[in-house]
Parts: sequence; structure tokens; C-alpha cells
Amino acid sequence: MKMFSYIGKKLEQLCSSCLCPLAFTLRVNWFSLELLYFLFISTLGFLILHSLDVRTTTFTPRNLDLFFTSVSAATVSSMSTVEMEVFSNSQLITMTILMFIGGEIFTSLVGHYIRTFFVHDSPKDGNKVDFCDTQSSFSDKIELNDLSIIEFGKQKSDQFSMDDLKHQSLKFLGVVVLFYFLFVQFLGVVSVLIYLSAISSANSILNHKGLHLLTFSTFSIVSTFANCGFVPTNENMLVFRKNSGLLLILIVQILLGNTLYPPALRFSIWFIGKFVKKSESRYLLKNSKDIEYGHLYSYLHSIFLLVTVLVFIMVQYILFSSMEWSSESLSGLNVYQKLVGILFQTVNSRYTGESIVDLSTISSAVLVLFVLMMYLPPYTSFLPVAEESSEQGRKRSRKIMDNLIFSQPIYLVIFVILVCITERKQMVDDPLNFNVLNIVVEVVRYLTLPSFLSLTMSP
Repeated sequence: MKMFSYIGKKLEQLCSSCLCPLAFTLRVNWFSLELLYFLFISTLGFLILHSLDVRTTTFTPRNLDLFFTSVSAATVSSMSTVEMEVFSNSQLITMTILMFIGGEIFTSLVGHYIRTFFVHDSPKDGNKVDFCDTQSSFSDKIELNDLSIIEFGKQKSDQFSMDDLKHQSLKFLGVVVLFYFLFVQFLGVVSVLIYLSAISSANSILNHKGLHLLTFSTFSIVSTFANCGFVPTNENMLVFRKNSGLLLILIVQILLGNTLYPPALRFSIWFIGKFVKKSESRYLLKNSKDIEYGHLYSYLHSIFLLVTVLVFIMVQYILFSSMEWSSESLSGLNVYQKLVGILFQTVNSRYTGESIVDLSTISSAVLVLFVLMMYLPPYTSFLPVAEESSEQGRKRSRKIMDNLIFSQPIYLVIFVILVCITERKQMVDDPLNFNVLNIVVEVVRYLTLPSFLSLTMSP
């Protein structure tokens, strides 16, 4: 075992020294590498899609349409100029792979592994130090006759130095993220497979459309977890609006793959740390800001993010229920199906894009709120996050108020929604004068009227 450990260390040292130029390139031009990565996988995806036959014989997508679809899948944008049922089973599998390797969590995991194995943070001065410096420092120590610190055959001490502990913690974080990424999606695919096999109504839809059970399950889960929004049916999730169990499975995937990923990741580190890698787990939980992994938040920040997400969902749920409960968009559903369907629609408003209703039939107030939810970043938190202020003497209460104050566009959206609610009847009876565009113009005009008057009345 010692021999294998020694060989492993030598191989790691050799790889680090060989990949030293790559590490330098990564630090210098990371954006260019990301751009090249997405261009490469998009082009490769287009070539594969082009080489495979489509399902239908009456329609052949243009090369531009296939390339656009490949780029959309790789960048999880969920835009397509071709109906999804045109693609064959092999093409759907190709798109699944593109969404799998193009999602935010996967790309962040790749970046984390590159930074972990090619770049090492020195705790003394905080500068970036390449692993390839290990060999040179070893030679320098030999030349300086400083051999007293090198002990062959001695058992490694249980007490790690801070830099070793940080490096081991980074490796542990990579393992946790990889486990989380694979386990959540694997559990989702299995759940969808079981549900579709047990519920004949959902299975009959797939049989009618000629979709493979495993392909549909994998495609839907990968797309939902990556927040892409692609569904292998032309009607999106509208044909499954009565399958509440399937919608609940996808709701969990949406939240764990997007807005609730930081709290879920922190909980995973804590839970796994209870059984293995306790020191590394404690280090990650206590030093989340120093890890340089953008999705690992502090405890308070994770709690505030969780609360904010739940509040956003609750606000959307209440508004959607009050405005659309008896509308045409939810017709044909029983009470339980409406409750689950509304929850699915409100959770999807933030980036995922899957829908069980025709958005053209819902009220303007709900649409404006959905636009606001899509505008907000996934990790938006309006609650105060405990951070040290760089300004001396700034009061804590002032910091809390600064976090709680909305920006001016948010107030505009709030007033537009209120006007759309109060004038709902007029918007139906007189759409020429009462429409969203006119309401937005009037709200903006009245909210900015004092400053306008001050300008016009000034000498």
C-alpha cells in the first residue's frame, strides 16, 4: 500500500509539473477557455445531430436550426426553432448529454477541479502558487542543506497544517459536489421511471408520441435539473398537467438544481461530514468565503436565501391562485391538481421555463410578476447578510436597512402589478386603452412626475 501511495504522489507531482502552463493560462484567461468550451461542445453537438436521422420523413431541419438547437442545449437556454418531436431518440440522447455537460453545476465542478489540482492557495500571503513549485522548492532545500524537514518512512501526522487542510477540504468539496450532482439526478430518473411505469395515463402519452420511457425520464430530469426547460414533447409539460406526481418530482429537481443549490450543498457537506472527512467538512462550513467556490455560502446566507426563495414562491402562489383559480388556464383540473399545478408553474417562473398552462391566457398581473422573477438572479436575497463593512463606524442597523430597501425598478413592477389587479376588468373590456404597455407607461410617468416638474419649472 505504501508503494502505491508513493507512486500516486509521484504521478500527481509529474502531472502538476507538466500542466503548469495550463494552470497559468487558466488564471490569465478563464473567460476565453469557457467560451472555447461552449463553442466546442456546441459544434460537436451540431455535427452529431446533423449526422443522425430525424424521426419524421416529411420534415428535415436546416443546419442553422440544428446548430441553434445544439447551442441552446449546451448553454441550457431552452430555445428551439424546431418542434421537439421531430428529433429521433438518438438526437434526444445527444441533447441530453449537451445539457448534462453544459449546466451551471457541472461547469462549476470542472472549474473547481481545475483550480484545486492546478492552483494552490498559500495561507501565509494569499498568493496563488502552482503545484509545480513543489519540485523546485525541493531542489532549493537540497541546495540549502535544509534536509532536516524531510523524513522518509515516517507516518504522516494527524494534525494537518492549514494549507494541507485547505487543499484536502477542496478535494472533499469536489467529491461532495460530484456526488450531489449525480445522486440527485439519478434519484430523479429512477423516480420518473417508477411513476411512468405505474401511472398508465402518463405512460400512454409517451406511447402515443413514440417516446422511449428511459429517454424521456433522463432527458426531462437532466433538462430540469440544469434549468434548461426542454421537454421531448411539442406541448412542453401541458400534456402532463394532470400528472401531479410527475410535477412534484420535477419541482424538487428545479429547486435543487437552481435556487436552493447553495443551501442543499451546505447541508450535504454537513451531513456527509458526520460520517467521513470531519475535519475537512468543518473547515468548509467555517471558511466558505475562502474556498472560492461561488455556490458555497455561509450558514446565515444560506438561511436567508432559503427564506427568500420560499417567500418568492409564496407570493407567486397566492397571486396566481387568486387570479387564475377559476380561469380557463386551469380548467379541467380538480382541487389537488390545481394546487400542485400552480406550485409547479410558480417554481418554474425562475429560469426553468417548463409550463402546464398557456401563458397567453393568464392575467397580466401574473405575467408581470413572472417577468420580475425571471429578471432576478437565482441567488437573490433581500434579507440582510452578515458581512463586515469596509467603512469604519457604520451602524449595523444602517447595513440592515440597505439590504432591505428595494431598487426603483422593483417599485415600478409592484405598482404595475397592483394596477393590473385593480383594472383587470377594464383590461378585458377595453384592451385598447387598458393594456400592460399603457399601464407601464402611466406608472413610470406618475412615479417620475415630481422630478420632471422640478426640471421644467426651474429657471
